Parts: sequence; C-alpha cells; structure tokens
Amino acid sequence: MLTNAVNQLSDMGNLKGLCHEHHDNDPLPSGQKLGTIIELCRAILFPGFYGVSTLNSRTLPYHIGVNTERLYEMLSEQIMAGLCFADNGEPVEHDACRLHQKAQELAAAFIARLPQIREILATDVEAAYNGDPAAESYGEIISCYPVIKAVTNYRIAHELLLLGVPLIPRIITEMAHSETGIDIHPGAQIGHHFTIDHGTGVVIGATCIIGNHVKLYQGVTLGAKSFPLDEKGNPIKGIARHPILEDNVIVYSNATVLGRITIARNTVIGGNLWVTEDTKPGERLVQANKQRNF
Repeated sequence: MLTNAVNQLSDMGNLKGLCHEHHDNDPLPSGQKLGTIIELCRAILFPGFYGVSTLNSRTLPYHIGVNTERLYEMLSEQIMAGLCFADNGEPVEHDACRLHQKAQELAAAFIARLPQIREILATDVEAAYNGDPAAESYGEIISCYPVIKAVTNYRIAHELLLLGVPLIPRIITEMAHSETGIDIHPGAQIGHHFTIDHGTGVVIGATCIIGNHVKLYQGVTLGAKSFPLDEKGNPIKGIARHPILEDNVIVYSNATVLGRITIARNTVIGGNLWVTEDTKPGERLVQANKQRNF
C-alpha cells in the first residue's frame, strides 16, 4: 500500500504546476531570505526602531551602509531567482550571466528608490499618529502598529513590481498578510498619508487606486464585484475591477466596496455597508436608522 501511494504521489503527470523540479543554476525564491530582506529594509527605513537599536548620528551612516550592501547582495540573488521562472512557475530558458546582471541592476534601482519610499512612509506614520488619539508617539506607531508593517511591505513590493520584478512582490505582501492580517496586493496604487486603524481583515485588490489622506478601518474590503469570463469560462485577467478612492475618503469597519466604481473625495462610508455604485463628493453613507420597540 505504501509503495503504491509513493508511486502515485511521484507521478509527474499528476504534478503539473505543483512540483518544482530543480535545474542547474535555477534558484528558487526563499521565503526565509525574503524575510531577512524585509528586516533589512525596515532597518534602513526606520533606523533604531528595527535592526541595531544602539546607533546614533555618528554610527548611522555605517549601519545604513552595511545594511544597504547586504540588502543589495541578497535582493540581487532573490530577484535572480524570480527571473528564472515564468509566471506559471515552470523553468524558462535563460542566459544566467545576463539575468544575473539584470538582477543586480534591478536591485540597485530599487535601493535608489528607498529615500522616496521612506519619504512617503513618513506621511503614513503621521497619518496613523494624527488619526489615533490613543497613540502617544511616532515611535509607538512605527514599533507597534500593524498598518506600518503592512504598508512598508506593500510600498517595497509595489516599487519592485513597477521595476518589473516577478513573483517576489507578491511573496512580500503575503508575508505582511500573514504577519498583520492586512492583505494589500502589490499592484494597488496608494497615495500619501494613508492609514488603516486596527487593520485586521482589510483587503485591497490589485487594481485599486487610492488617493491621498485616505483612512480605512478593520474589516474593510476593496474588492471586485464580478469577474468577466473568457470563452472557456475562466476569469479574464488584467481588467481594472477594483474601486477608486479619491482624496480624504474614510471607510469604517467591515464596509465592503466592490467593482470599478469611484468613491469621490471627502466621502465617508459607514460601517457594515455594501457599496457598489459611485458616490458624490462629500457624501455620507450610513445605515438607515432602525426604530427600536420596547
């Protein structure tokens, strides 16, 4: 019985897309190494809060330099691993030297964007602090609040995606999903001063466009209403299917906003609502008052 089970489990005909068969010089992205890469990015973006905690203005350039050098080496390796595979995970023909050089170029281009990533993350920290009366300092926000961890991963992954890095961006945002319960697709476009209060259960789809000074609460879904199907009945990929949230929108807990609709600037969406149509600027959507009988 055991032999029969092993033979069935080893049948390559039943493993299409489910087994990675090693080929020489074909690395596979490592979740453990990507976790270290995120730790390095956080230490560079928020020095003293992550990584070495004893640094000061004199030692800061040294620590950032060391972390940046290590980040470059590790990220180049992981980008190389991503480049070695097609979207379906099958090995692809490639020139190893050319891909290695491309991976290094992409890693260097990403690192060059870290100052801009820190600049926009600073606005996210500010938004979280100003939006929560319980917050006592920026340090508390950076150290404790899940939104900063999730948005940091998202902004890193989004930049990698814009550079054309395959697979790695999605792994990075899913790591944040596991860590915080906040699911942000790296393809979403999110402006500055973005925050999520509490955060657990928030879902932001791949084609969402979110403006500036937007605030979400826990359990909010910015999702797709339906999936157009091809002639084989499979969802058509690459279609804009998630909401657009303009500037200064607030969406309260457990609200669900679906489809390619526009939530106009200054709109407030109350909790537990289901929204599938455009809103007008400044509109307030709340549940109808229910008369209570005693």
